[in-house]
Amino acid sequence: MLESFIDRFGDGAVLMLAGALVGVLFGAAAQHSRFCLRAASVEVSEGSFGPRLSIWLIAFCTGVAAVQGAIWLGWLDVSQARQLATTGSMSGAIIGGLMFGCGMILARGCASRLLVLSATGNLRAFVTGLVLTLVAQSSLRGVLSPVREVLAGLWLVPGGEARSLLSQIGMGHGMAAGIAFIVLFFSFFLAFSRQVPIGEAVAAALVGMAVALGWLLTYAIAETSFEVVAVSSVTFTGPSTDTLMGLVNSTDLPLGFGVGLVPGVFIGSAVMALFKREAKIQRFGADTPMERYLIGAVLMGFGAMLAGGCAVGAGMSGGAIFATTAWVAVFFMWVGAMATNLCMGRAALRMAPT
Repeated sequence: MLESFIDRFGDGAVLMLAGALVGVLFGAAAQHSRFCLRAASVEVSEGSFGPRLSIWLIAFCTGVAAVQGAIWLGWLDVSQARQLATTGSMSGAIIGGLMFGCGMILARGCASRLLVLSATGNLRAFVTGLVLTLVAQSSLRGVLSPVREVLAGLWLVPGGEARSLLSQIGMGHGMAAGIAFIVLFFSFFLAFSRQVPIGEAVAAALVGMAVALGWLLTYAIAETSFEVVAVSSVTFTGPSTDTLMGLVNSTDLPLGFGVGLVPGVFIGSAVMALFKREAKIQRFGADTPMERYLIGAVLMGFGAMLAGGCAVGAGMSGGAIFATTAWVAVFFMWVGAMATNLCMGRAALRMAPT
């Protein structure tokens, strides 16, 4: 069936449709569950293992368990994925992760959360996401690319086993899936103990399943197609920049997974927000200064390209296949976010009237 679709419509169109399906699922589930790494890191930095942390853990562990289980069963092969097969940057993961973590605190959301919020009418998220995308493009191919290349080149890791965390620690895919399932069970327990509605907990699991579905669909298309198709999953900075630049610079937008993913997430989030009556226009105000959001967007745009992905691209998709640089990047995103939140809290206390 898939082969007939590819023969009739072409690789690009089928990939775009797959991206759109994954995007709609991710957008609707992320909006309903309020999935957000920034919110989870804020809770932990304030000494609380609360509902936002449980939501992030459910999504992350579901993605890891589903992807590793699929690899163990022989349904998926990610050995040729960019996060594992090509040369990676450990310095980029560390520096970029710290920058991204700091930026998402200032902008009150990571790249995926900004896209989801934009669909609900949040103009702050829309403007911040647009700036993030432009900075990411500049970091990839523009004026900021030389700086990114210098920082990324400080500590390189060759592709192959050196970039596979499972190979480094000698763990099999079945065991990785089993551990993820155990942590997932305790994540649900934490969620219910913090009065998280069951619908939001299930939606968080669907966020993780969207990541797994992205890997499975692109792998199936790559195995069926006669063309070279990159096996990938959900990520936002790269697809957002490609989509924006394609719309701006060309009348013929090359079709692919990312081209379907970004509008799919927007549509899924918008439909869910309308269904729940959460859609409303939100603007910058005195308590939401634009300059803070824009600084956060710059840090996230450059940091994501340096780290090899955003909180979802590196943290969820890369983490699910146990790419070493992805786990390092998401760890330092947590570190950067928690440190920034603590510093902002102390600064607010110093400025408060006595």
